[in-house]
Amino acid sequence: MNYKKKMLFLYIILGVLWIVATDYLVLQLDLDTYLNIQKFKGIIFVILTGLFIYYALGKKEEVELLKNEKEKLNTLINSMVDFVNFKDGEGRWIESNDFGLKLFQLEGVDYRGKTDAQLAQYTDFYRDALNYCMNSDEETWETGTVTRCEEVIPLPNGSEKTFDTIKVPLFKQNNERKGLVVIGRDITQRKQAEQQLRESELKYKSLFKYNPELVFLVDLCGGITDLNPKFEPLTNYQNHEAIGKPIFQYICEQDRERIYQSFRAVVKDKTAKRDHEVHICHKQGKKVVVHFALVPIIIDGNITGIIGYANDITQILETEEKLKTTEKLAVIGELAAGIAHEIRNPLTSLKGFVQMFQSESQKENFIHNIMIDELDRINTIVSELLVLSRPQEITFSKKNINDSIKDVLTLLESEMNLHGVTVDLTMLENPLLLDCEPNQLKQLFINIIKNSIEADATNIAIGVLKQKESIIVNIHDNGQGIREERIKRLGEPFYSEKEKGTGLGLTVSFKIVEAHGGKIKYVSEVGKGTLVTITFPLNKKD
Repeated sequence: MNYKKKMLFLYIILGVLWIVATDYLVLQLDLDTYLNIQKFKGIIFVILTGLFIYYALGKKEEVELLKNEKEKLNTLINSMVDFVNFKDGEGRWIESNDFGLKLFQLEGVDYRGKTDAQLAQYTDFYRDALNYCMNSDEETWETGTVTRCEEVIPLPNGSEKTFDTIKVPLFKQNNERKGLVVIGRDITQRKQAEQQLRESELKYKSLFKYNPELVFLVDLCGGITDLNPKFEPLTNYQNHEAIGKPIFQYICEQDRERIYQSFRAVVKDKTAKRDHEVHICHKQGKKVVVHFALVPIIIDGNITGIIGYANDITQILETEEKLKTTEKLAVIGELAAGIAHEIRNPLTSLKGFVQMFQSESQKENFIHNIMIDELDRINTIVSELLVLSRPQEITFSKKNINDSIKDVLTLLESEMNLHGVTVDLTMLENPLLLDCEPNQLKQLFINIIKNSIEADATNIAIGVLKQKESIIVNIHDNGQGIREERIKRLGEPFYSEKEKGTGLGLTVSFKIVEAHGGKIKYVSEVGKGTLVTITFPLNKKD
């Protein structure tokens, strides 16, 4: 029965009761009183009827307003993509939107006036979830303030939904519980996006931080914004020292302009650029060569920065140089193998005839001496060629390296005295036994010390020391020194600036050091002298 019918029915009932009741009462009175009351009874009825109609109309407007507000509320909460629920102070459901009913499988259930525990009986799948809601609600009531938390709701298909849940407790003036508003926003997609972002960041961090190459980020002005840990071992500079500085500062001057032009081209064309054999500045002055790549970082079609890669190829280039030297030695070996023996046979005959002429001569002839010296020199060259032409079978034995150096100094003593060369020798008292081929070791020291004598040195300092599992021999002279471009080519066959030099002496020396598993290093300055450092392993491994 709607509101109009209710009011009409009530009006009829009250009207009939008024007429019957008043007529009955009036009949009990005398005639004069009856006539007077009859005059006013109609007026009173009209007044009461007007009041009733006024009340009925006001009540109708109030009901209509309440109905409209309720419809608006239902429309609002049902249009929301969030779970919305209103509960009273006892935890009974007052109102819920369709999303919430569907979420907890309560569609078609008369939920109003029921608690979470009672509604849990209508759904097996969400029984535990609804029971948990009662505990969560109680925590909100106890805190007395708005609470916020993330709740994970399982779905029948095996997946999950995550809700950012806000609970607002409402209290009466006497602090009694009045109601609870629960709003749960579905943030599943946001959480998944955050997870994907974290995974992307981890992948990026792994690619950046653990990349075997140097990786760096620069802004559009070339300033370094980030570096991976490979920067420090490559340049010996600390990362924090370089952040904010131009990347060009760490490129050697010979390549700086070329890299700057590549950088500008990347910014302008938004395309990657590669540069080969770029020299990097090292804090200790070491030679570092890299392959250089610059790649633009483009976001929404705009370049925001540049990511760079530097791959250290220093050892590769050094290996290539060694291979070139090896190839030269192979060519020399093929040449020497073919002619060395053929030269030595007639050489022996020529030397014999010269010596015969010298013995038969009545007086000293300086020409004979020159010829014998030159023939000996040719014989020395042939011997060196033979050393380079074929692999030498080396028999290693334990030898005190101190004794080898002393023997060499004794052998060269007269020549050093002739040129006015003094020697400062520093050695450990204990014997330094080295796994070596003694004769080759002597040949090595003879070649190096003779080079110092021929470089017009007046003093040669020789130091022998043991360091961990190595023996280090330093030979330092104060001679003419060697130009930097010459140092790079030391050891190359037939490269020499001496008037009668062949360059084979150092080639043989380098080969002896290599055969002993050692390393040889030259440091020199023109006019100040040369330092030769030879490092041998204590035990030669086959």
